[in-house]
Amino acid sequence: MSLGGPPQPQQPSPYTPPPAQPPNTAQYSAPQYAQSPYTPPQFSAQPGYASALAQPTPYTPPAPVAPSPAPSLPALPVPTRKGRTVSIWLFAFLGFLLLALIGYFGWALGPMASVIGLVLALIPLTIVFLGVRMIDRWEPEPKRLVFFAIAWGAIAAIGLTLLVDLGLTLLVGQRGETFSAVVQAPIVEEFWKGFGVFLIFLVARRAFDGPVDGVVYGALVGAGFAFTENIQYFAISLIEGGGEQLTVTFVVRALLSPFAHAMFTSLTGFAIGLAARRHASAGVALGAGLLGMLGAIVLHALWNGSATFADFFGLYFTLQVPLFLGFIFGIIMLRREEARLTKSRLGEYAAAGWFTPEEVTMLATPAGRKVGLSWAAQLRGDRRPLMREFIKDATALASVRQRAITGRDPLAAEDERALLIRTRATRAALLAY
Repeated sequence: MSLGGPPQPQQPSPYTPPPAQPPNTAQYSAPQYAQSPYTPPQFSAQPGYASALAQPTPYTPPAPVAPSPAPSLPALPVPTRKGRTVSIWLFAFLGFLLLALIGYFGWALGPMASVIGLVLALIPLTIVFLGVRMIDRWEPEPKRLVFFAIAWGAIAAIGLTLLVDLGLTLLVGQRGETFSAVVQAPIVEEFWKGFGVFLIFLVARRAFDGPVDGVVYGALVGAGFAFTENIQYFAISLIEGGGEQLTVTFVVRALLSPFAHAMFTSLTGFAIGLAARRHASAGVALGAGLLGMLGAIVLHALWNGSATFADFFGLYFTLQVPLFLGFIFGIIMLRREEARLTKSRLGEYAAAGWFTPEEVTMLATPAGRKVGLSWAAQLRGDRRPLMREFIKDATALASVRQRAITGRDPLAAEDERALLIRTRATRAALLAY
């Protein structure tokens, strides 16, 4: 498939999707696939399409027309051996730090207090994780990167922060609690958390497509950091003040502010993701990440300062709650922009004949996806898993095209070829008797 072609109708672009010629499926499927009688339905031939355009759910999927075997799907290009080697070393580093942290907590806090703290810390971690997964539903990130982001925050960022604190104590002695909370902690913690987000960008650029991805990775790193930090806070509260102090600490950290660290570090991720969307080099992404990190440090210092210099609950409702609501509003706007971009990119494939306009509406709008899944559930054998694959691959195809337009992905042509074959095969399987 060539990446060359005429300019886009709305703005010049060096990339156009290939024409919808039947792909060479000999290596992917049975011979019957090329003889499938299915032709994507035309807009005018489908009842309800025209009138439904103005409705909240504008897509009515077509009914099955003819049997069509589901061919085996081609795998997407695998990462280079160099990328896999880097990942192995990073996970080995995390494993070493994990053992060191377990030893530290067992020695400094005691096994029983550490276990109680760990169990309680799972509650805010679960809250944040479920919230982040809601943000990530449009184009889910690879599970290994989700795991790495949480692990980096929970193990590496915490471990490196403790090492820096120990080094500063040996060099300059004890600092005041106010300085540590409002100056040192925001700078050191946000640096190591942001470094983890930047590492994900470096080793997995093809999964780091834009601001939403950056927010997701940043929030997951922050959630992991808060998880381990909460273990320490809960254990210390139990040791020093018993159940009463532990209850207060749990309410403040786990129920009133579980998203705090996630919100801070998501600013760093947002900045890196914005740079990635604009075809940034590693240097440009680093510069953008440092600017985002500066915002994260300021927000973190403001949050800690509210507990140090002012009435926490008064400032919580007058400043911190509005900040959190603003964060939620920003996420909603980013999600809408992501959906708009997906629809635009798939629309270009529709213009080349790979999808119908109605399929684009189904694949690239929340309402259309809901109707498509409902329709697939009524088919023989409940074909919602197939519909989910269709939606997932089409969304990935839109991201591949965006990377191809910006020229930042040398494997875009291979991804595109595989995804076009996969979406066509999945459609055929959905419509088979």
